[in-house]
Amino acid sequence: MKTLTIQLPDTVDVDDKDARMYLAARLYEKGKLTLGQAADIVGYSKETFMELLGEYGVSFFNYPSEELEDDLKNAEGHSS
Repeated sequence: MKTLTIQLPDTVDVDDKDARMYLAARLYEKGKLTLGQAADIVGYSKETFMELLGEYGVSFFNYPSEELEDDLKNAEGHSS
């Protein structure tokens, strides 16, 4: 596992856990981490991490809108 050290100004009001959560949430959102990997970085269970994603502006449903539109079109073609 890689180690990353970040120096923040003293005026930035963020603790270590919050910084890790923000980074993990963004990397999950970009598809760089799986849900389990992101949760591990922060030290949360997958369920807790999923619940907290919304507070960081990240959807649990990490599904590109283009793929969703394609899937909906495909589903319409298969409806009875």
